[in-house]
Amino acid sequence: MSTPTPAPYLRIAGELRRRIASGALAPGARLPSTRQIARKWRVALATATKALNVLQQEGLVRGEPRVGIVVLPRGASTPPAPPPQPEDPERGLTRERIVRVAIEMADAEGLSALSMRGVASRLEVSTMSSYRHVRDKEELVLLMADAAFGAYVYPQVPPEGWRAQLELAGRALWSLFRRHPWLAQLSPLSRPLPLPGLLAHAEWSLRALKALRLEGAALLDAHVLLFSHMQGLASNLEREAQAEAATGLSDDQWGAAHEPALKSVAESGRFPVFAALLRELPAEGYTLNLDALFEQGMKALLDGFAHSFARRKRRAAK
Repeated sequence: MSTPTPAPYLRIAGELRRRIASGALAPGARLPSTRQIARKWRVALATATKALNVLQQEGLVRGEPRVGIVVLPRGASTPPAPPPQPEDPERGLTRERIVRVAIEMADAEGLSALSMRGVASRLEVSTMSSYRHVRDKEELVLLMADAAFGAYVYPQVPPEGWRAQLELAGRALWSLFRRHPWLAQLSPLSRPLPLPGLLAHAEWSLRALKALRLEGAALLDAHVLLFSHMQGLASNLEREAQAEAATGLSDDQWGAAHEPALKSVAESGRFPVFAALLRELPAEGYTLNLDALFEQGMKALLDGFAHSFARRKRRAAK
């Protein structure tokens, strides 16, 4: 009778367990993140999370705030007890602390790997303790987004001119999307999130756009165009990380693997413009630079706003 193949998460946990037992992963050593595990073993992020949970339940590893999952000293079945804090039975657990750790986890491992249980484990508290401060994961994600968007504070004295003000807002939001790629995955444009941290960015941009004599729906359209430019580009940051974790291939490796098929399609004669474009590219190919595309797109949008404003002024003068 053949031996049944263990589930992928058990195989991963077994290999990590052997590395801990052999000393290859010494006490205090940091284990790979869920994204690194998913990439190496070519499994989903949820599978990688389950593998790490097995080792935590066995008392071999534990979550360290701002560090990750680390190996416990040999023979330590439970984490050492922290210094007693009689004035706070939950060891200083607050909503702000939960949100901060959840943001760190989402930044490192993606929003799909986030769970209330995982956050509680990283904080070394029971899951029920977390639920006393945050109702569920949905509320936690909203609190995370509000904190992340609200981390940027605009200057009290804005730069001169609507264009400089919109450039400041655009670069501020782009930097936040860069720092927290999961932010671009939260909500479609048709369902805006009522978050004070996000509305602060909208307030700044809308005030600048009003200098172009835009009102009502036209004002909102202009704001949506700007925001969707940043959000649309930023959505690729998290998708690329998810694709790399799922396939085990970087974007360069994926491109190399699909290059023969792409050339075959281009040489079929059905797409002459695309074929000519491929021949015009340098030998090293095309490098997708999202930062450069962000700046290029923002300039094009602001140029268009300026042109429309000048045309409206000419019409009003007649």
